[in-house]
Amino acid sequence: MRPPLMRATRYLRTYRTPDAQTLVPSRRLFPLETIALAALLLGLLVGCGPNKVVVQGNFPPPLIEPLPLTMGVWFDDNFAKHEFFDEAKSKRDSSWVVNTGAAQVQMWDALLAGMFAQVVHLKEQPGPGQSNPDVDAVLIPHVEELQYAIPAQTNVKVYEIWMRYRFELVTTDGTPIAQWTMTSYGKTPTALLQSDQDAVNLAAVMALRDAGANFATHFARVPAVQDWLQ
Repeated sequence: MRPPLMRATRYLRTYRTPDAQTLVPSRRLFPLETIALAALLLGLLVGCGPNKVVVQGNFPPPLIEPLPLTMGVWFDDNFAKHEFFDEAKSKRDSSWVVNTGAAQVQMWDALLAGMFAQVVHLKEQPGPGQSNPDVDAVLIPHVEELQYAIPAQTNVKVYEIWMRYRFELVTTDGTPIAQWTMTSYGKTPTALLQSDQDAVNLAAVMALRDAGANFATHFARVPAVQDWLQ
């Protein structure tokens, strides 16, 4: 049984620039010890940022017979630059920033190229009046939810990532053909890797590969897609 996963949410931090103030020069100079201590504290503050991971991995194409279709694909910015932030809940925890966007695009490009006779990347979102190329349909993937668990949260020496996708299959003018959801899961034991960042990266790569395998297996079995293919 999988341990409960911690939900990761998007995080937007707004910085405000304080109003400028007039500084009155002081004739008293700070001792060197005070300057050194201030520099040390500043270095510690800079070093206490969140753990950052830009997911990287290899995603081989599927070994299947491609469907005789020209499939368009549209990656919006939320997908192509997908990132999640999880803020530490206590001083003993660490905050995490994990960017999966580039790896998402890399994996789905490799997968779709192996599934269809031709894949075309659209320059504009499908909709009425758009000058998109002539394709049989357009696939629009979305990452709807991401959950993760690390050993510090579960007391189990395994890193886990779970993702839920939503897919839209539409015509070039945006008319819906099918819509469905799919989940994927990846995990890695801590014993295999030297750092937390490496473990989170590998768990994300495994979740992406699982997503590719699930999509390739179930695409033609989605009822609305079956109707469209006939």
